[in-house]
Amino acid sequence: MAVSAVQNSTQALAESLGVDLSRVPEHVAVIMDGNGRWAKAKGFARLLGHREGYRALRGVLLAASELGVRYLTVYAFSAENWRRPKDEVMGLMKLIETAAREELRVMHQNNVRVHVSGRISEVPDGLRKALTDGMATTATNTGITFTLAINYGGRAEIVDAVKSIVAAGLSPEDVTEETIQAHLYNPGHPDPDLMVRTAGEMRWSNFLIWQSAYTELVVTDVTWPDFKPQHFLEAVETFQRRTRKFGAVVE
Repeated sequence: MAVSAVQNSTQALAESLGVDLSRVPEHVAVIMDGNGRWAKAKGFARLLGHREGYRALRGVLLAASELGVRYLTVYAFSAENWRRPKDEVMGLMKLIETAAREELRVMHQNNVRVHVSGRISEVPDGLRKALTDGMATTATNTGITFTLAINYGGRAEIVDAVKSIVAAGLSPEDVTEETIQAHLYNPGHPDPDLMVRTAGEMRWSNFLIWQSAYTELVVTDVTWPDFKPQHFLEAVETFQRRTRKFGAVVE
């Protein structure tokens, strides 16, 4: 399907759901939860649920891009996920690597810029190369910035930022919120306006905890493999009905 057709259909669907196209969130973060539960409910292996989840991701990414979202950050593999069974972890690593390579052409054709967030030095060599190749190939693209959080933990990111500040030799009086922000994994990214979590869990799960101090959270019971562009647009419409105060009083 041509990009213009996707754009027209996405924006038309958004408007039909009550989305104000002039107030689209700049940065949306997603906790893609429920792959294992989706698979278990259907009698499938957990890894099949993860595979279906990555298929769902393409549709959401393209819908976000055509809606006008500038940054989409997704929680692909947390630092805590290494505690899962070894077979599942290794299967996930290979699945992410395969998806990164197979989806690169589509992302590049759609002007998507790929970023990564997390301790990438600790992932398998094949996956690390697929990710760095994707970033290099799309580095000059000017469309949506798509960030995969892999081997990522919000606390670990803050620890790494502090280590970087110490290594730079800054004195305590020079350390401000802006200093810490400048030493995060992707310091040029704006804080998320909206965080979407699928599968009904009501927690942050150590994701972007510095950046999400004033992020609006929308939780849906839909598991990630069943999460469609329409669900994404519904989350945006819910976000737009919120009043963001940032600690102030809004009349």
